[in-house]
Amino acid sequence: MDENVAEFIRRSILKIPLCEMKTILKAWNFLSEDQLQTINFRQRKEFLAQEVILMCEEKCARLDDMALLDIVCEDVDLFDMKWFQCSFKKILQRALRNVTVSFRVDGKNAVWIRIAWGTQYSQPNQYKPTFVVYYPQTPYAFISSCHLKSNVPLLHQALKVASKHHQIVQMDLRSRHLDSLKAIVFREYDQTFESHNSTVPLQEGNLGLDMNLDSNIIHENLEEKERIHRVTQETFGAHPQPQLEFAQYKLETKFKSGISGGILADRKEPLRCLIKFSSPHLLEALKSLAPAGIADAPLSPLLTCIANKKMNYFKIRDK
Repeated sequence: MDENVAEFIRRSILKIPLCEMKTILKAWNFLSEDQLQTINFRQRKEFLAQEVILMCEEKCARLDDMALLDIVCEDVDLFDMKWFQCSFKKILQRALRNVTVSFRVDGKNAVWIRIAWGTQYSQPNQYKPTFVVYYPQTPYAFISSCHLKSNVPLLHQALKVASKHHQIVQMDLRSRHLDSLKAIVFREYDQTFESHNSTVPLQEGNLGLDMNLDSNIIHENLEEKERIHRVTQETFGAHPQPQLEFAQYKLETKFKSGISGGILADRKEPLRCLIKFSSPHLLEALKSLAPAGIADAPLSPLLTCIANKKMNYFKIRDK
């Protein structure tokens, strides 16, 4: 395959939004269905582009194939920023007389929206605005708290119409750190995972052991420390974790006992329990538990699945 063709395909792939990638490659109709199934659409675009280029080399892509990809890319319904802003603002202002809406597009093409809410009898409160960050051509928007809860459905409606989506579903995920929320939702954090060969023993220096100890001293827990380190790396990876401040678990279960009678035996309502873990950097704190000897490795899946499930609010009920 010609180098110019490969470079053009690479640049075309980098311009395509990840959420549209599979659709566009399928519409291109150059790669086979089997090849499309093997592509990891969750990896970084640079790696994805390289993967596609290798497949194109196998099929000897030509200038005509490159041109067809360009046509398919141009045919995609591109995001109209002016239409989004106009329709979003119009929906809110039609429903509420006293509301101010401001927009800003940052360097990452994210739309920042500031909404100051008023009521029928009061001017917009500029001291308690709601902030929304929407990433065009994705199904995700990040919303700060709204002090007028009755306006939340209207805000959702404006987002649906302006972004051309049919419904909005609230995720059980909250944090003060937008970059961490974005990393979890778009799975950017696990793109820096390092591969760890579990058959290679850890060096003592990696475990923080004093290499000047008497050689006759036997490190009885060395193997266990190696296992804990390996399991921790396999669970969390070697990368920095997204920053969340808490995880909350609500448990609802019916009382079960083999002994008949008793105060709780006839209880129809489930027993309820609320457990909340909090830390300035919860996921890093969880990652450090086993190496510090505070918890066994591996940790419970309820603690390690937070980023994968994109949740830090959990409801646990009887099956």
